[in-house]
Amino acid sequence: MPRPIQLLLSSAALTHNLAVVRQRLTEASTRLQRPAPHIWAVIKANAYGHGIDLGVQAFAQADGLAMLDFNEAIRCRELGWDKPILLLEGFFSADDLDLVTRHNLSIVVHDASQLQALYQLQPPQPISAYLKINTGMHRLGFAGSAVDAAWREIRALQQQGVLRFLGAMTHFSRADSSEADTLAQIERFQQLNPAPVAPFSVCNSAATLQTGLQSHLPAIEQWVRPGICLYGASPFETQSAADFDLRPAQTLSAEIIGVQHVQAGDGVGYGHIFEAERTLRVGVVACGYADGYPRHAPSGTPATVDGQRTRLVGRVSMDMLTVDITDLPDAGVGSQVILWGAGGPSVDEVAQSAGTIGYELVTAVTARVPRVVEFSNTTRQEDNDEK
Repeated sequence: MPRPIQLLLSSAALTHNLAVVRQRLTEASTRLQRPAPHIWAVIKANAYGHGIDLGVQAFAQADGLAMLDFNEAIRCRELGWDKPILLLEGFFSADDLDLVTRHNLSIVVHDASQLQALYQLQPPQPISAYLKINTGMHRLGFAGSAVDAAWREIRALQQQGVLRFLGAMTHFSRADSSEADTLAQIERFQQLNPAPVAPFSVCNSAATLQTGLQSHLPAIEQWVRPGICLYGASPFETQSAADFDLRPAQTLSAEIIGVQHVQAGDGVGYGHIFEAERTLRVGVVACGYADGYPRHAPSGTPATVDGQRTRLVGRVSMDMLTVDITDLPDAGVGSQVILWGAGGPSVDEVAQSAGTIGYELVTAVTARVPRVVEFSNTTRQEDNDEK
């Protein structure tokens, strides 16, 4: 039989989460008496580890898809997606522009080198493009006086029939933790935006969920860019996904394959970083860091065994980890262990214990873990070679 571990992916949860985001935005827009934002569903990094094919199917009601990888964008077109596709990092060399035009992809222009490459192009139809403005993230985008210079180049490229201007965009650096910083970035964006009545895109997951921010944004056409929240995780440390009625779309589970009886004072696992404080029963679980579970998850990290909450004990190994089943007398070999997801701890809880974020965990599950996709009442085993 195959090793008893799997990653269950829920199409219904993905679709539900998109609907939750749209409903929140619609309610806020109704309250403010302005048009509801359009939604770029962000499916970068293989749809945050959930699979491009599944993302295209589950986010069918999104207004567009956003990612950075050309192969993923082309796969979306192959699957029949005919709505906009946005390349969040634009293109990386002039050679990429053939793919941009051939597959009708939209780009983000964030660097002068991209503008220079565009001058060499005579596309069959103008390429749709955002101008990215650096308002304090200091990652990608034009800042200060460079914005006006880039805008002049974009206007020239428009006149040459190379570009079709979609609008301006920026990225918030602290929307998950600091409203003051986010408001300062909004003000900076409005000061620097050379096309203040054109469509714009500024909101990531955290800003999208904080619908109160909408009152500080222009009452013109807006495109939001939710990412992690669509997959049922929270961008916030103080608010859970469940607080927003978001459902986990990814459940990592495995089975107990062995049981050890540990005496008080005995160490468990490599390095004996955990010593039993009393006599314990310890379940050995068929999941380790080679499957994508974080090696640095400490003792005490939550898991559930047969639906009952317990904790990790000892260091995570390459292929195994250990859980405390002392107070679960019916647990043993074959018992189901949910490491994160539906019926277990949230991925954010596990990430917080491990000193990281849910984003890292959902994207890090490795190819050797079998994927099972759940479409409402049916499931389908996926071929990991296609992932």
